[in-house]
Amino acid sequence: MLLQGKKLLITGVLTPQSLAFGVAEHALAQGAEVILTGFGRAKSLTERSAKRLKPGTEVLELDVTNPAHFPALTESLRQKWGRVDGVLHAIAYAPEDALGGNFLNTPWESVQTAFRISAFSVKELAMACVPLMPPGGSIVALDFDNRQAWPIYDWMGVCKAAMEATVRYLARDLGPKGIRVNALAAGPLATIAAKGIPGFKSLAQYWGKQAPLGWSDKDSHEHVARTACAMLSDWMPSTTGEMVHVDGGFHAVGAPPVDAGEGAEGVLATPSPKED
Repeated sequence: MLLQGKKLLITGVLTPQSLAFGVAEHALAQGAEVILTGFGRAKSLTERSAKRLKPGTEVLELDVTNPAHFPALTESLRQKWGRVDGVLHAIAYAPEDALGGNFLNTPWESVQTAFRISAFSVKELAMACVPLMPPGGSIVALDFDNRQAWPIYDWMGVCKAAMEATVRYLARDLGPKGIRVNALAAGPLATIAAKGIPGFKSLAQYWGKQAPLGWSDKDSHEHVARTACAMLSDWMPSTTGEMVHVDGGFHAVGAPPVDAGEGAEGVLATPSPKED
């Protein structure tokens, strides 16, 4: 199996609708051992989801805003496994005033919170696991491609762009250790997190019109999970610092298709020579 014997740390599982839940589910089916993380009152939801994945799946405490949790995580993983072969970073958050068209008015305090949780935590999580990660290890961060500005996404978009840069710098510095670091850029998917983004439904509907392969915000979770498992496996040994898209091809097309009517013909077609 693709992940036989791999020991994977997976963050971001809250409910079975979470993208990370799908990754954990597929990883287990492919032979991996999995440990999840959660924190605070929401940890009970993660523990409930863990039971649905596999009885006995452990959930470790990790609040990425608490620096003391990272060395504690390292020690827990050392005692439990002794090594970590792969890590999925699936953590993101922005306060309400950092989204939905409020870009010019968002205070620094909200931006700081979003940046720490959504971007800086990738580096912190990596450094907590690297001491236990052998050559061939893989770190994957779930992403939403932010090489351009999006409506409504605002400071979360800025944080995702920072996360993408963080992935590249981690790839640079961890490559000599034989560790790969990549981002997985998914199209818009219906999750609890997505419900907190104003205008999400409109974006998801537009996405399917432009993506060459089409897109379903409800049915494409499995595609993301399967790709993440491939990235965490040994089957992509020379891929690092990359943004792998699972978006139906939306990123490769500049605009939705247009009808090749009379108006388009004047632009797209070569005019026929006129007779004298």
